[in-house]
Amino acid sequence: MRILLCLPLLVAIPGVAYAGPLTFDGALQRARQEAPSIRAKTLGVDAAHSARGAAGALPDPTLAVGIDSFPISGPLAFEPGQDNFTMARVGVSQDIPNLARRHAQQARADSDIRAAEADTAVEARTVEVGTALAWITLAYAERRLAALDDVLSRLEHVVGTTPSAVASGSTRPAQTLAGQQAIAMMQDRRSELVSNVARARATLTRWTGDPAPEIAGSIPDFPVDAASLRAGLDRHPTIQMIDAQAGQADADVRVADAGRRSDFGVNLAYQRRDPRFGDYVSAGVTVSLPFFTRNRQNAGIAAAQANAGRVLAEREAAQRALAADLEADIGDHLMHHEQWMRAQSTLQPLAEQRVKLETVSYGAGRASLVDIADAYAALADASLDTLDREALVAADGARLTLTYRSDAR
Repeated sequence: MRILLCLPLLVAIPGVAYAGPLTFDGALQRARQEAPSIRAKTLGVDAAHSARGAAGALPDPTLAVGIDSFPISGPLAFEPGQDNFTMARVGVSQDIPNLARRHAQQARADSDIRAAEADTAVEARTVEVGTALAWITLAYAERRLAALDDVLSRLEHVVGTTPSAVASGSTRPAQTLAGQQAIAMMQDRRSELVSNVARARATLTRWTGDPAPEIAGSIPDFPVDAASLRAGLDRHPTIQMIDAQAGQADADVRVADAGRRSDFGVNLAYQRRDPRFGDYVSAGVTVSLPFFTRNRQNAGIAAAQANAGRVLAEREAAQRALAADLEADIGDHLMHHEQWMRAQSTLQPLAEQRVKLETVSYGAGRASLVDIADAYAALADASLDTLDREALVAADGARLTLTYRSDAR
């Protein structure tokens, strides 16, 4: 009964965990904690650490049980109790790989850990950038909606005065329809912006796990230091991951090279015969003989070396791609910033001025409601365009700073 009474509280616990609006930093922190992809990569690191303990260890011993010298022909066939040769044997053997192979296996396990950690860092960077862009996208989607609502309310106020203007004879009845058409078209745009807000909120939910995220706080400003970003490309998580893969390839070369050295083995067996003849103990050592290195070990070494060269070539290709992407993104950021400044200082003020002038002319009877509607439509375009350009600048700053910043070694 107590459990049944507590069920509503238990159901409400997940909602409490997500209570409160999300600031930009709060969203990033929650994404790092909640992202299942990061959790999966972290488990990969744990698995690599667990596997390290077995690296370079001796293989398990082998137990052998058998019968030696059992007669199957001759006068004593199938009568082992009549001769002194048949023996029941119990033995154990232990393979001992050469020390170079064991050390190479340990180096490979260490490189696996570094590769798993680098892979986790890459995924964490992806989650961080995705969350930052989702938060900024939602913030500007809500701003666009608020800006359009402001213009729409102002237009509705002007259109609301047309009945009295028609009654006074200063406005033709058909102009009322033009105003209503302008409002309807602007409401269509508003529906699109509402959809954009919902889409942006869903994207933020994907990264943070918050089922209904509400953002709060100011939009962060990311100053772009191009020189610092260029200098840190060698320490980018993607490059560090490839470096870890290069470590794995080098370890594979060592493992292959160790195949040219002999492995060892020891064995011990107890052999029991008929009590009349006594028992035996056997011991021995085995040594592998890598005689055919040309077709076996050397081929494996050549394949491992080629793979190591491939990884180094991929590193250079990745570094060039990162550098090219960085330069392209910096160029786009400069262009977007100039366009934003132009919209903020010229285009939007001109649209505001046009609305004021048309409103004055309308009041004086020199402009029609169509002119007013066109002016407000242009103002809506200018306001949304200014926010679009500002959003591009903010997203560029976040993307550049978070994507290309280096990780300390």
